[in-house]
Amino acid sequence: MEISTREVFGAPCWVSLMTRDLGTAQRFYRAVAGWRFRPARLGEAFSVAFLNRVPVAGIGALAADLGVAAAWTPYFAVDDADVAVDRIRERTGTIAVGPVSFESGGRAALVADPDGAVFGIWEGDVAADWRAGKGPLPAWLELRTRNALDAAMFYGAVLEWATDRPGCCAVSYEEDQVVLRQNGEPVARLNSGPVELASYSPHTRPRWHVHFRVPRLRPAIEAAVMLGGRMVSDITSNAVERWVTLRDPDGALFTLTTELGADSDEDLARPGLY
Repeated sequence: MEISTREVFGAPCWVSLMTRDLGTAQRFYRAVAGWRFRPARLGEAFSVAFLNRVPVAGIGALAADLGVAAAWTPYFAVDDADVAVDRIRERTGTIAVGPVSFESGGRAALVADPDGAVFGIWEGDVAADWRAGKGPLPAWLELRTRNALDAAMFYGAVLEWATDRPGCCAVSYEEDQVVLRQNGEPVARLNSGPVELASYSPHTRPRWHVHFRVPRLRPAIEAAVMLGGRMVSDITSNAVERWVTLRDPDGALFTLTTELGADSDEDLARPGLY
C-alpha cells in the first residue's frame, strides 16, 4: 500500500545506498543484515532490500568513473519538490541533482545542507508502512553536524517541521540532541559534535548516518569483516542497547544496533571482532 508524501511531509521516507559494485553490496548486506533483494522499478542498476517481506532500503550502482564516495543517504518526504529546492537555495544549501522526474512516478532531488551533509527529497508515493524506528526498518537516522540547533532551523524551514500545518513532524530538545518525531515516535536525531567542514573524509565531515537493527551484533560484525567490511568504532552501549559503526567494502559508513542482552559480554570479548 502506498500513500502520498503530502500525508507524511517532512518525515524520513526512504534510505538508499549508492555503491560501485551492486553485487558485492548485495552479498555484504545479505550476510550482515539478512536482507533479500529484488529489482527496482528504476532499472537494472538498482535493487530494493527486503527483510521479512518489508522493503527496507534501496541500493544503486554508481558509475565506475564518478568521483563520489559510496554513502547511505536518507530521503525526506515533501509535497512539492520545486518549493523545497527553492527553500534550500534560499537558506544557502546546495542542489546537486534535480528535481528529476521518474517514469515510475515521483520526483526527487539530491541536495546538501549549509554544512555539506547530503540528503534527498522525494515528492510522490511512498510505502505506507515505511517509518524509521519501526520493525525491520532503520532504527533511526542521525545527523552529525557542527551545530544541531542551527541545523534544526534549516531543516525545519525546508521540510516544515514544527509548524502549524496539520500532520507535521514535531521537534524537541532532549539530552543535548534535537529529536524529530513522527506521530510521537522518534525517527531522527540531530547531534552537535566535532566535525571538519572542509574534510574529504566521510567519517569526519557533517553527514546523515543510518542505524540498522540486527538480532545480534557479533554474527553481524563477523560477517561484515569476512566480506571486506571493517569496524570503525568500539562497541558502545547504554541502558537499552549496544551499537557499533562499520564501513562496508566500498567505504560506506553505517551503524548496527541491537537490544542489550542479545549478545553476552563474553561473546563480544572473544577474539575476532577486531
